[in-house]
Amino acid sequence: MLNFQEEIVSELVQENALAVVAAGLGLPSILAALVRLHSSSSGVLFLLSVPDDLRRGLRDELQAQDIGAEQPVEINTQFTAAERAEMYSKGGAFLVTSRILVVDMLNERVPFHKVAGIIVNNSHRMTETCAEAFIVRLYRSKNKAGYVRGISDQARGLTSGFMKMERVMKSLLVKKLNLWPRFHLSIATALEESPPDVVDIRVPLTPSMLAIQNAILEVMDACLKELRKTNKVDVEDLTVENGLFKSFDEIVRMQLDPIWHTIGRKTKRLVADLKTLRKLAEYLIRYDAVTFLKYLDTVRASEGVKSVWVFAGPAHRIFELAKRRVYQIVRTDGEQVESVVKQASRAVSKGKAQSKNKGRREQEEEEADAKVSGKGVELEVVAEEMPKWKVYKEILEEIQQEIQSRPADLPEDSWKSEARVLVACKDERTAWQLQRFILKGPEELMREEWNNYLLAKAELHGMTLRDKKKSRSKPQAQPQSAHGLVEQTALLAACAEVVALNKMEESSEAGTSGKRCKGKGKRKKRPDNTEQQVSEEPVIPLQNTGATDMSLEDVGASSLVPPVQYYALESDQYRILDTTGPSYVIVYDPDMKFVREMEVFKAKHPQRRLKVYFLFYEESTEGKKFEASIQRETTAFETLIRQKASMIIPVDQTLDVPSPQAPNSVSSRKAGGRKNMEKHMQIVVDMREFSSSLPCVLHQQGMRILPVTLEVGDYVLSPEICVERKSIADLYASFSSGRLYHQAETMTRYYRLPVLLIEFSQDKSFSLQSANEVGDDIVPANIVSKMSLLVLHFPRLRIVWSRSLHATAELFATLKSNQDEPDAERAMRVGVPTEDGLIEGDVRAENYNTTAVEMLRRLPGVTDANYRTIMDGCKSLAELSIMPFEQLAELMGGQRPARMLRDFLDAKFPTL
Repeated sequence: MLNFQEEIVSELVQENALAVVAAGLGLPSILAALVRLHSSSSGVLFLLSVPDDLRRGLRDELQAQDIGAEQPVEINTQFTAAERAEMYSKGGAFLVTSRILVVDMLNERVPFHKVAGIIVNNSHRMTETCAEAFIVRLYRSKNKAGYVRGISDQARGLTSGFMKMERVMKSLLVKKLNLWPRFHLSIATALEESPPDVVDIRVPLTPSMLAIQNAILEVMDACLKELRKTNKVDVEDLTVENGLFKSFDEIVRMQLDPIWHTIGRKTKRLVADLKTLRKLAEYLIRYDAVTFLKYLDTVRASEGVKSVWVFAGPAHRIFELAKRRVYQIVRTDGEQVESVVKQASRAVSKGKAQSKNKGRREQEEEEADAKVSGKGVELEVVAEEMPKWKVYKEILEEIQQEIQSRPADLPEDSWKSEARVLVACKDERTAWQLQRFILKGPEELMREEWNNYLLAKAELHGMTLRDKKKSRSKPQAQPQSAHGLVEQTALLAACAEVVALNKMEESSEAGTSGKRCKGKGKRKKRPDNTEQQVSEEPVIPLQNTGATDMSLEDVGASSLVPPVQYYALESDQYRILDTTGPSYVIVYDPDMKFVREMEVFKAKHPQRRLKVYFLFYEESTEGKKFEASIQRETTAFETLIRQKASMIIPVDQTLDVPSPQAPNSVSSRKAGGRKNMEKHMQIVVDMREFSSSLPCVLHQQGMRILPVTLEVGDYVLSPEICVERKSIADLYASFSSGRLYHQAETMTRYYRLPVLLIEFSQDKSFSLQSANEVGDDIVPANIVSKMSLLVLHFPRLRIVWSRSLHATAELFATLKSNQDEPDAERAMRVGVPTEDGLIEGDVRAENYNTTAVEMLRRLPGVTDANYRTIMDGCKSLAELSIMPFEQLAELMGGQRPARMLRDFLDAKFPTL
């Protein structure tokens, strides 16, 4: 470990605190050191909010720091409750999910006196009602001697919102804040003592790429100006620079969520368009020209006229320049393309006149198509290469020369074993494409991408494995402009030829299967006019380490050249540098976190040579985004430093949990305000509900939570009141699947007061739909119509509306007044048949054979939406088995479910 990492651990050990560390400074090393300081004899240590990739990095780091170190045990649903309780009693470090630990704490399976402490990772995500805050509160209520430590590497997450840092510290119940930015003196000294050799290479964009990027930024700026006119969003955040980050979408949507139902469709569309434009700016510099054009075609087909940005002036340049990077329209006889466009225009005009006289639209299409397709128009494949590819190859050649000119006193085997090349890319697709670029060359790589593009186009236009005549017999949507008609005709002709060649290749013999389809179109020749040998190669999957090996010997390099390993930054693999041990790193896509990891790696190995090549697109959004990410983190730490100097924290920030009594207000008019001794409130909660924050809020209100597995309902407030809780998204989904009708029916069967709770989010509108969405006519698919039908079918069902989680807690307290406390054991048995087939509390058992009903519902084709209709249409399962297919289809709502049930009933029983 480095000195500053030891200082971070030392400060956390001395006092309970929240540590905020800059990204990429060795979070797995810090967590591993904290785990190593704990032993099983000292009790239990819980690690919360640790994602899977960090868990792997933590285990690798523990093994690297100490081979005999005790590894933390991962607790999941594979362990039973008894097994978990036994493991807790033995002590040790545990990686556990928050939902499991909350349930175990409430059921007193966790020996609180043996818990040494809790470490909460990603503390910037904590809120007062999250599961991690619930765990800390439960722990502190039973154990005040243990420690609670929070750690985060996302400084910006603690600066968003009002007093976010103070609220996070209050949720953790800590009083101290430790800040470790990159410009901290200890960190800067350690990382700058022996920095790596850095080569900064600025690659210019091609003129077409630069023009597309400028057009995207112009459209984005136009959308932002339109969004500013609404006066409903903070204008300080509406900048093009912020629009390049993913967090921008969340910021804008978070500001508009409370009034989302009041804003118009245009504003909603602008928010979605900004997300699309951000992706376009990112994909322009990440993917090749053909892939970018394919994505543009997908955007145009999926969004179409719904988008606002498509109708902006610069948007036309984006589509046109993207196509010109891939292909151009040429004539085989040398005639200018403009003349073809003029003839096509005349053909269209003549076709319109004839169609008026003849009264047939088909004449117009045939005439225009004949005039254009007979001129020998074809596509010239340009397939512009990515500018970084050439520079990337030159870097590999430079590394090869350095390897060959090794020091004379260094043995060849030692030099080759130490010299390794690591290429850091944004995603696996880029890494895979760079491998293909080295193995096949740019010509063959772009030809394959072009052929795949044509095949996708052919499939889109219905030109699968059929000849051209049959495919053209289908009605095709003709472009409106003459130029578009010429281009579409040439493109479809190229698609037809590549489909025919692909069909011939698939049906050819094994000896000729290696021949490649050259694709339709005249390809521009390279200056060397060379042709590379092509071989069939499958996609090379990335390994679990996040890197893929490929030796440069495959492309004819010297035997001294080391292997090249590709690493996808999105895989977020920790210790990738320690695992590969590279001497050369090519940062193909710059990333702030990975830059810090390289600095830490070099500081740990000062004697090891490390040369880093940075590839930036000059005057591009890539460089702006990288520089902005560093500036945003620096600004966040400066903000936290100022807040730390002025924040107010109680001297003894202790746990403040209300007594487990009904939170009713006390009136001074009743016996002078004397408080009466009230009974303890308790609520039976389904285990699956602990993924929400409501159980935490109920506990904050002083209610006792009894977590069990419920067959009926989500919350049992009393022996007579059962509540089914639905968020807005869950409400719509439950209506669509028919699950809500079944849930309402079961609650009505087993409880006297069934309640449907519809809970809204506190930061969103308190309405199911906006006023402009309410029409004059009754629509069955409308949510209000579905709610009306639900009330008509179940008159005893009570619907309760809640504005927020805290409002729900108050509603529960009101509903529980003058009610007996629920029995958890009985609530678990409700809806579960016994060995005799009887169900406790079933009020329908006198009218229906519940065993037969349960069997009916398990038959193929029978769903929650149609089984009641089947029960009304036949009296028994025997009658159902002999019912005619037509009548069965009418009862089940279609022929498909009826066929499933009929095939099941008529299936032959296997014999031995």
